[in-house]
Amino acid sequence: MADRPEVRQVKLWDPLLRGFHWLLAFFVTGAWLLGNYGPTSMKWHFWFGYAVTFLLAFRLIWGFIGPAPARFSHFLRGPKAVGDYVRHMFLREPSYWPGHNPLGALSVIAMLAALVAQVLTGMMSESENFVDVGPLAGYVSSSTSDAAKDYHEFGANLILILVLLHVVVIVFYRFWKKEDLVGPMVHGNKDVRGK
Repeated sequence: MADRPEVRQVKLWDPLLRGFHWLLAFFVTGAWLLGNYGPTSMKWHFWFGYAVTFLLAFRLIWGFIGPAPARFSHFLRGPKAVGDYVRHMFLREPSYWPGHNPLGALSVIAMLAALVAQVLTGMMSESENFVDVGPLAGYVSSSTSDAAKDYHEFGANLILILVLLHVVVIVFYRFWKKEDLVGPMVHGNKDVRGK
């Protein structure tokens, strides 16, 4: 269409945000694998969980003080914007969205919330062997610790579903919409439409 703004490439994702993304992917995957298939001792699972905790703290801070595209205020939109985006999502053309699109923003918040809950419940959990105890388990009641352990197991599956959904969406964008979402998270540059 002639009235559409021109597409241009911009430097979108800063190096710290990109590093956060790939480190988070590594440590979440590692923690999940160690929690499900790792050695009986949960020592490494705990260390991977601590790394995830540090990364989440960074992301929450960066969401307020980082560069504009990393800020929550830059990509969180209301229901109308989400609905408008969903109505056009299946067009076979790139969206050229300048950052996280409104639906992607919701997935970011869902993933961050699930990971924060996972970290907190892991820290409050105590296993049956009484050896693998989260650092906050001694500060909560045994019923809270038991509930945290149950949620932690449920949360692992929820995070797996969110990660798989994330990968499916990336593949959908790559092959249906002909839009690369992985490259910009490697080099930081993204094609966008408009200013």
